[in-house]
Amino acid sequence: MTNQVVIRMAKDLKKASAKNDAPIWAKLAEYALKPSIARRDLNLNRIGQLTKENDTVVFPGKVLGTGIVPHKITLFSFAISNSAASKIIEKGGKIISYSDLIEQNPTGKGVVLLG
Repeated sequence: MTNQVVIRMAKDLKKASAKNDAPIWAKLAEYALKPSIARRDLNLNRIGQLTKENDTVVFPGKVLGTGIVPHKITLFSFAISNSAASKIIEKGGKIISYSDLIEQNPTGKGVVLLG
């Protein structure tokens, strides 16, 4: 059974997609409704390789703390380990909620979707 918080998030993402003509939010809503077994994990060192300074990054899975991100990023993910969160914040980055993400990037332009 899907968590009620996840269902609410998917509904909000679909609404933002339709309102702002931003297909990235609809795609993220699709990922949210998949079973948790289908979600992937991603290490910080891989995020560091795929992104650049001040990127806004979305990962529909769990971010793990192996490695470092050599630059500042803003991250939204479905789950994050404590060590990954502290390493991102140490570099001056931010961990944000989906509502803040939509508010800051309503059309999804400039958002890097990993996964």
